[in-house]
Amino acid sequence: MRRALLLVDLQNDFFPGGALPVKEGNHVIGPVNRLIKTAQQEGWPIFATRDWHPKNHCSFREQGGPWPPHCIQGSAGAHFNPRVHLPEDAVIISTADSPDREAYSGFEGTDLAPRLRAQRVTSVVVGGLATDYCVKETVMDALREGLEVTVIQEAVRGVNVSPNDGKKALAELQNSGARVLPIDAFLIESLAPPAKAKK
Repeated sequence: MRRALLLVDLQNDFFPGGALPVKEGNHVIGPVNRLIKTAQQEGWPIFATRDWHPKNHCSFREQGGPWPPHCIQGSAGAHFNPRVHLPEDAVIISTADSPDREAYSGFEGTDLAPRLRAQRVTSVVVGGLATDYCVKETVMDALREGLEVTVIQEAVRGVNVSPNDGKKALAELQNSGARVLPIDAFLIESLAPPAKAKK
């Protein structure tokens, strides 16, 4: 099994103080950094998606969309949160970068799937923002690509436009075939030495 770390939209605008903040977004930083450190130690490739919207993007309210302007190309809000220890060799995947095209999934309209295949990745570990939108849609597309997917509970948070949207999204992902695990359980499982075959 070839594993990769897939981080979703850890950009300033989605953290408290940003243009479209996830209320508890800061809580994912510690767990995400633990995952990054593990990925580097284990040699897993790291992929990071980012919203990369033009100023007149169709998802913005001024254009008839549901959201305030956010993650505008080149803006401070579009930058990755500096507290996330994203390595220089992480592969950056830009989404929704055309004015008339929305995309919640990191796979939609990008080369993420062929990049994963090129590195023979069969399993992805996912963290990021927000559980009920971009994380959910990215995980669903990863499953459609035939990948094994593990979502780390502490490394995701939801927007929760309606109460419990984040929890509902995790339940839906589990029902669709993804695993949802606490970070400690995942690390113990993934870093345990292989069991010796009985004689």
